Amino acid sequence: MDRDGVINEAPTIKGLPYSPRSVQELKIIPGVKEAVALLIQERFEIVVVTNQPDIARGLLRQEVMYEIHREISIRTGLEHFIFCAHDDNDDCSCRKPRPGMLFQAARDLNLDLRRSFLVGDRWKDVESGQNAGCKCFFVDYGYREKSPALPFYRVTSLLEAAQIITGNNNAHFLA
Repeated sequence: MDRDGVINEAPTIKGLPYSPRSVQELKIIPGVKEAVALLIQERFEIVVVTNQPDIARGLLRQEVMYEIHREISIRTGLEHFIFCAHDDNDDCSCRKPRPGMLFQAARDLNLDLRRSFLVGDRWKDVESGQNAGCKCFFVDYGYREKSPALPFYRVTSLLEAAQIITGNNNAHFLA
C-alpha cells in the first residue's frame, strides 16, 4: 500500500497531496489500524511502498522519514516500509509509477505480485501496481491531477479496500 493519503493524512495544496515532514505533523487516517488488523488476521503480508521526493529536494531528512515510519508502525502495526527518495528528474526504476519498489517487496518477502493488491490514492500508485501485475484499489480524493487508467477498484478508504480484499464487503471491479 501507499503511505501518504492511504495510511496518514496528506494535506493538499492547490489540489495536490503532500507528505508530513515531521512526526508531529503525522495524522493516521481513521480506520487504518482496523484495516491493518483485519489484513494481518487474514494472513496478508503488508508492505508500504512510498515515494518520498522531499528527501531528494532537501525538504526532509531521511532520518526524519524513518522516525515517521517508526511512529506509523507503533500506531498501526505496519512493519515493512520501502521508499524511493528520488525526484522525477532522477529517472530511477523505483519511483512510482514504475514498479521497482513492488518488485523489491516481492523479492524481499517472496510475494507473488499477480496475487497481490496495491492500495493508493494517486494515479502513480495505481499505475505502479498495474505495471507489477497487482489488482489495484484507488482511494479517490479528487486530486487535481489525472485519474488512473482502468482497471481498478474505487474505494473511500484503506478500511473499505481491506474489507473487499478479505471478502467482508461486496464491491465491483471497474474495467
